[in-house]
Amino acid sequence: MKKTFTFGLIATMAFALTACTDSDSTPTDQSDGELRQVRVAALPITETAALWGGIEAGIFAERGIGVEVLPAQGGAQAIPALINGDIDFAIGQPFGPFRADVQDLGVVLIGNYASSYAEGDDINAVVASAASGITRPAELAGRRVAVNSLGAAGDVTIMAAVEQDGGDPTTIEFVEVAFPDVPAQLEAGNIEAAWVPEPFVTQLRDRGDAVVVEPYQAVIPGLATLTTITLADSLESDAELIADFSAAMQETLEWAQDPANEADVRQAIKDNLELPEAVADSVRLPEFGWELDRASLETLATLAGDYGVLDEQPDFDRLIQQQ
Repeated sequence: MKKTFTFGLIATMAFALTACTDSDSTPTDQSDGELRQVRVAALPITETAALWGGIEAGIFAERGIGVEVLPAQGGAQAIPALINGDIDFAIGQPFGPFRADVQDLGVVLIGNYASSYAEGDDINAVVASAASGITRPAELAGRRVAVNSLGAAGDVTIMAAVEQDGGDPTTIEFVEVAFPDVPAQLEAGNIEAAWVPEPFVTQLRDRGDAVVVEPYQAVIPGLATLTTITLADSLESDAELIADFSAAMQETLEWAQDPANEADVRQAIKDNLELPEAVADSVRLPEFGWELDRASLETLATLAGDYGVLDEQPDFDRLIQQQ
């Protein structure tokens, strides 16, 4: 890869421990002082609607858990806060845990959260500015392409997609840009393309930018977009809490996946993200689910090794600790 630059929020400073979205606070009918309070880092994107909605539906409170959701730029940026004890869980890409495991930092994956689609329209894509003239993956070679976290699933799958299309992935100039900053950075010409999830795919496409490739689907169909992360020490020291939180998460994701609850999931988007109502009602939601797909994660880590993003492979027997 070519030299990289950073715009917007950087590393651990991207993690705002004092800022909460509208649904972050425990609902008033749950504030009886008996709930076990936990802090969960999650990206301010539409996928987080499942978590916001599950909190609002009282699924966590039913298991005696009060949840505060804190915004993070990505899973990797939340890892230091997790290790420092500032948060209890994180929802993020698996690359932060991959690297943490290689360093034996005691970070584990206890569940999935959301996955891309194996076919049809996906929930993340590389979108190029109309001015760039980019229309296919190979044309991303030699261009400035944004991802929210450098050296993670975004750039790894983009490189694989570019190579599949006959381009040279080593010439891509990856730039770290927080998802909310992408539209402005594209418009200003600071980047020529960006890997984004919903609602940004829909927003950018609607304004005339071009969807170039859905890299997850092109490389590892159905790949996990977000996973649930905690510390290995908590599996013993807080075993009951981990078990209850896991059960609540599984129920929440099943609730969010049920078409009967789609209106409530979309309402959670409206309550927590500043989006036009039409966008909140139309963005494609991910495949929510709790079961981790170890094989696809291993394939992702192998690709990362092939492209020099990971120097070592994680110990998946140690990393994956789904109850």
